Amino acid sequence: MKIVAGTSGPTKQPGRQQPGRQHPVRGQDGQVLVLIIGFIVTALLVATVVIAASSVYLEHKKLLSLADGASVAAADSFTLGQLSNVGGAPSAVLSGARVRNAVVDYLGRNGAFGRFSDLFVAPSTGSPDGATAVVVISASVHPPVVNFLVPDGIRIEARSTARSRLSR
Repeated sequence: MKIVAGTSGPTKQPGRQQPGRQHPVRGQDGQVLVLIIGFIVTALLVATVVIAASSVYLEHKKLLSLADGASVAAADSFTLGQLSNVGGAPSAVLSGARVRNAVVDYLGRNGAFGRFSDLFVAPSTGSPDGATAVVVISASVHPPVVNFLVPDGIRIEARSTARSRLSR
């Protein structure tokens, strides 16, 4: 260090090493810019994932609402069962084929095949016990921004049940 006249203490000379240091002091110009760019890229990736997940969630809710309507329509497609005795009450009887036909008809009347990509009525749609209408439908969802990563879309499925009950 060199003492310069008119100053109260030692000053640093440019390009010289400080005592006790092995390397010259370098500036950190541009280091903050790299950090900011990294944070911006990370924030954009997080936002993209949130947008895609929200899109899939909302489409699933729409499909579930459609399945609920289809199951109620299918439950209303019952036929009257045979009376077991003279004083017995009639019962509502559902058949699997009738439930599937009612579901396809409901989806067609509501334009669901145009609103959902690859809408499909699953083979498990029907009536397992003759009293409950079980509807299982699935469709493909194409989330925004990340659609190029999953060109075929993400397959979602909705399941709904409904029962018909006759009462006085």
